[in-house]
Amino acid sequence: MNIYQHFSVVGFCNTYLVAPKHGSEALLIDPGHVDLELIHLIESNHYKLKHVLLTHRHTAHIEGLGTLRKIYDITVHASSFSAYEFAYESLEDKEILDICNLSVEVIHVPGHSLDSMVYKIDHALFTGDTLLCGRIGSTPGYREQALLLNSISQRLMSLDENILLFPGHGTASKLRIERMFNHDLLQLGTIETEREHWRDEE
Repeated sequence: MNIYQHFSVVGFCNTYLVAPKHGSEALLIDPGHVDLELIHLIESNHYKLKHVLLTHRHTAHIEGLGTLRKIYDITVHASSFSAYEFAYESLEDKEILDICNLSVEVIHVPGHSLDSMVYKIDHALFTGDTLLCGRIGSTPGYREQALLLNSISQRLMSLDENILLFPGHGTASKLRIERMFNHDLLQLGTIETEREHWRDEE
């Protein structure tokens, strides 16, 4: 699998172009901003852009979609919890997509937003704004933060520790690195340890 990262200073967001080792079809994840550099990335590699995956509906991650739809004949995929004014294929948790000769596992990880989806493709995890390098995504309140931490703990931390993380902002990482150094996840571990301690005391 080939993964190309496109960084945009508009929103400081990452867009990912993903394609199989062999084949001409490709997909994009989170087209936050479409510029000539991104178009050149697609065209210079002779890819036929067929699909777009959205991790969540925040503007910084979808605002380039209108431009893409004018240039390419694409199918957009997004969470069933989302609501868009354009046509898109609705995704459910644990669904497996077979697109562009790639198997895409859909993982619902709410907290940053209700519709936040993470996509697992081979040994890569595209996390949007749920899990970033060194921190978790922002949340509007303490309840949403607790939901996000719990979602990450249950749905992502059980995966292979050597899986690669490609977040919507910042640099790439590994799940093992986040287990060891992510401040927010370490805080979750401390809370769980304290809970176990109090259970033992009882």
